[in-house]
Amino acid sequence: MIGAGIGIGIVGLGGMGALHARSLEDLGADVVAGADLVDAQRRRFAEEFDATTYETHEGLVVDDAVDAVVIATPNRFHEPIAVAALEADNHVLVEKPLAHTLESAERIADVARRAEGICMVGFHNRHAASMAMFEEYDAQDRFGDLTHVEANYVRRRGVPGPGSWFTDRDLAGGGALLDIGVHALDLALYTLDFPEITEVSGVTRTTFGTREKYADPDGFGDNWNAEADTYEVDDSVTAFVRCENGQTISLEAAWATNREESMDFRVRGTQAGAQFDIGETNLTILEAGTTGCDHYSDVNLTGDPSMTGYVKQDEQFLATIAGGGEPQANTIDEALLVQRVIDAIYRSSESGRAESVATAELECKPRAD
Repeated sequence: MIGAGIGIGIVGLGGMGALHARSLEDLGADVVAGADLVDAQRRRFAEEFDATTYETHEGLVVDDAVDAVVIATPNRFHEPIAVAALEADNHVLVEKPLAHTLESAERIADVARRAEGICMVGFHNRHAASMAMFEEYDAQDRFGDLTHVEANYVRRRGVPGPGSWFTDRDLAGGGALLDIGVHALDLALYTLDFPEITEVSGVTRTTFGTREKYADPDGFGDNWNAEADTYEVDDSVTAFVRCENGQTISLEAAWATNREESMDFRVRGTQAGAQFDIGETNLTILEAGTTGCDHYSDVNLTGDPSMTGYVKQDEQFLATIAGGGEPQANTIDEALLVQRVIDAIYRSSESGRAESVATAELECKPRAD
């Protein structure tokens, strides 16, 4: 199997850490170690995977059985763990976003470029069945020149509970934009092959999280108490990205807003367009033609439901380690560009004007040949 002989250490043993551990184990890797501050999480992990556990990452990254480290902690801790793992010559897969601030992300990238091990970043939606089908048809020039992406990741009511690390600026670095908007933004930049960016405009809002009376029909935020807990981050964002070659991206992301929920992703091309839900299986191609008479043509494609982004991403991580080459997807430079655009959105919201993004020195991989 593709992961045979590769020892995996997981830092952060909550839901995401466990998901990666199971996926990597299914792919043949050996889950040998885990680290978490919470004793109950360590005990559960040790029992499920028969793995050595540590309270902090320091012991894990120098464990001789560990070849690769997966980081699934709050954003603020990505940098110290990634740096320690890379300096110990481990390979690293760090969950999105790369870091809680641009400065922290830049430091991780600097170490990663000089490290013996590879460093990849967890943007799993690129590998879902919907995107895989889009890429193949785009490689056949079905869509012509891609001109615009509309990217939505919107919850009607889905604010994490105030007082959790998600709503703590020091731990998370931001709110809805860094938590879920980052998925939509990354997928949009990836779709357009990470173009040179001219300017970014954005507005972030904090509307719902500070309300004492907050309607939460689905019970998404446990133990809501706006008075007792802090809420220091954005709960929605609207942004527009203008690219050097005329391509554009519009982004809507929200933990809560008064509109229907949506993960709708739309790509407009000069010959055809595409529409799918982020991370999902199906794809619709939208065209118009003149055969017989002027008409619209909507082609609905049903993808393989077993093809999940998480599994394909972990598979690529293991394949890159086994092959001994450089990552061809989910690279550190791609993640750094995403982080720079996020930083520009926050700066634009504060300044009230468009902001620039430095992209020239980044080496982002083409999405398809």
